[in-house]
This record gives sequence, C-alpha cells and structure tokens, in this order.
Amino acid sequence: MPTEDDTVVCLYLLMEEILLENIILVLVAYHIMVMSRSRKRKRNNRPAAFSFIERIPDQVTHMSRLVDVSDIDCIANLRMDRNTFGRLCVVLRELGGLSDGRYIKVEEQIAMFLSILAHHKKNKVVRFDFWRSGQTVSKFVHLVLKAILKLHTVLLVKPVPVSADCTDNRWRWFKCCLGALDGTYINVKVSNADQPRYRTRKGQISTNTLAVCDRNMKFVYVLPGWEGSAADSRILRDALTRVNGLRVPKGNYYLCDNGYANSDGFLAPYKGIRYHLKEWGANAARPQNQLELFKLRHSNARNVIERAFGILKMRWGLLRSNSFYPVKTQNRLIMACFILNNYIRGEMPNDPIEQEFDIATSNPEEDAEGDCEYIDGVESTPQWNALRDAIAGDMWQSYINMD
Repeated sequence: MPTEDDTVVCLYLLMEEILLENIILVLVAYHIMVMSRSRKRKRNNRPAAFSFIERIPDQVTHMSRLVDVSDIDCIANLRMDRNTFGRLCVVLRELGGLSDGRYIKVEEQIAMFLSILAHHKKNKVVRFDFWRSGQTVSKFVHLVLKAILKLHTVLLVKPVPVSADCTDNRWRWFKCCLGALDGTYINVKVSNADQPRYRTRKGQISTNTLAVCDRNMKFVYVLPGWEGSAADSRILRDALTRVNGLRVPKGNYYLCDNGYANSDGFLAPYKGIRYHLKEWGANAARPQNQLELFKLRHSNARNVIERAFGILKMRWGLLRSNSFYPVKTQNRLIMACFILNNYIRGEMPNDPIEQEFDIATSNPEEDAEGDCEYIDGVESTPQWNALRDAIAGDMWQSYINMD
C-alpha cells in the first residue's frame, strides 16, 4: 500500500504537470495575440487595394469630361467634336461590328483608340488615364482598329473627274483630272536587320506610304508598308497591279510630281523648268513661256495632296514621331488614320485644324460605277507627252490673250 509520503509526491507531480500545461497555454495565447496585433497593424498601414467597384466613379468622370462637357475638350483629346464622336460610335456599332463589353462600352473603347492616334500614347499611359488594366486597353484597341479597317470601302471616296464646265481656276485647265497623288514618309519601328531597307535618303527609318486624294482632300487610295528606300514609281506600279489596288479609268488621270513618269493616267510637270513662280506679279517672277505657266498651274493644283498630308499629320500625333508598335501593326494604324481623316472631313465642317490651314470644306459628288478599262502601267508614252504639250499650249494662249 502507498504510504502518505507517496501520495504527497503524486499530488505534487500532478500539480506540477497541470501548472506546466497552463503556462504553455498562456504562452501560446500570448503569441497568437501578438501576431494578430502585428498583422492588424500592418494591414492598417498598408494602402488598400483598388477594387473594380471603387474605380467606376473615376472611369465615368473621365469619359464625361472627354465627350460630355464641351467640344473644345473633345477636339483637343479625340480630334473630333461631340456630335462627330457620337456618330462614329453608331457607325462602328452598325457597320464595324463593335459591341459593348461586360464592363466597358463602345464609347470608351473608341475614346482609348483615338487618344492613342491623336497623341501617340503608350499602353501604360492610356491605362492610367482611363483607369483600366493594360490587357483591357490592348484588347479593345485592336478590336476598334479592326472595326475601322472594315469601313475602308465606305469612307475611302470615289473621285469625280474635272468637268468641261468647271469654273474653279485651279482645276479648270485639267479636264478629266481625278485629283493628285504622292508618297509620304512615316517613321516606324523595325528590327536592326531591316533598318537598311527602311532607311530614307535623309537617314530616317520610315515607311513610304502612297496616297491618292481627290480635289476636296479626301483620300481615294492608300498603300502603306513599303520600305523607305523604295522608289515612288516602284510603289505606284505595285499599287496598279494589286487585285484591289489603285484603279485609274482610261481617259482620266492624276497629277503627280517628277518622282513619277509622265505616263498614261499620271500627268507630271516638265523637268528643268523654273519653279515657285507667280502668275501675277513682277515680270521677273511671272511665267515667261508655256512650260513655266504649265508647271505653275500644275503645282497649284497638285498642292492639294501636300495640304492633305499636312492636315493628316497635324491631326494624328502617331504619324509625327517614332512608333511604339511593330511595323505590321503600325501599317494598320496608318491606314486607320487616313480612313478617320476622311470621316472627320465629311462629318465635321468646322475643323480647327483645317481652319488653321485656311481650307474651305466641300463634299464631293458620288461617282457611278461602270464597266471601263483601267490603266496598268507607269511608263512614259509619246501620246501622254503630246497631251501635256496641248494642255500647256492652251494655258499659254489663254494667258497671253488676257494680257
């Protein structure tokens, strides 16, 4: 039988074990309490993460400031007034196939795209401005670009030839003329291996874009993508031989500069003739023969394409600086700039950029389609040289009779 001393020892050991367990529980509870307070303190000091619900007011406010407040802000940021922007959204919904996303409407999609074209912004800048993720910006920019390119058959115009009873002093000498054409350099981003092909004679890495416009500075045809080192005549030959390329009916023609041959469908000025003359002025500045008079009037009419390029590049900052995008995407963006330029000219009569160039706006007539023979070559021909001489002779005869 256990003695009284053994019982005391057992009770002592039991109390010691209970006390040790309580101490351990107290220590564990204290540790949990300290860690909880530490996490809570860190959570209170850390800035709260933005949620989608919290961003909505800022997104709505930004869009309202762009397209709901004033035409001045809308033109400055999107290059068109509020009514023109609203009609563009309707057109891209119905003809371009755009639709509202789950959290982003068509209006915001188009606004992001226009801000990139107008100011040549990077994805990270647009993401910050519109309170969207970079993935969202990239996704909808490409969707809007695809929708705009679908409108090329609608917004690229069909030129109307100069009629025999034309009263415009700039164009009445060029019967059956459709407009003017030229090439322009637009800087692009290419790999190091491709830079020699894209280097222009001025040392810039650019693409040589062929463009054709009518008398009202609306573009008829655009061919981007050629290397900056390519000759103008080579690009024109490619445009004429493409399946859906440039079409010039027999008997009609475009005005071009000396970078192109004076060939069937393309009327070039005489080479080696005085330039920058004045039709009315001092005798030294006035044309002295029919060749100089022809070049002067040819230059005045062909200047329509240069003015169109000036307005285009002033409107879209993407065309004035080095690209952030691969050359394939950049060529598609260039095409979109030309298409949107036609849309703005047709929908917004009071354009501040055009007013700065002091250009009057007008709408071209519709040209009926018909079966006709088209031009497919750019080689100089005696018949076309004779036509140029005949036009120059008529100009000179009328000029000296007026004196």
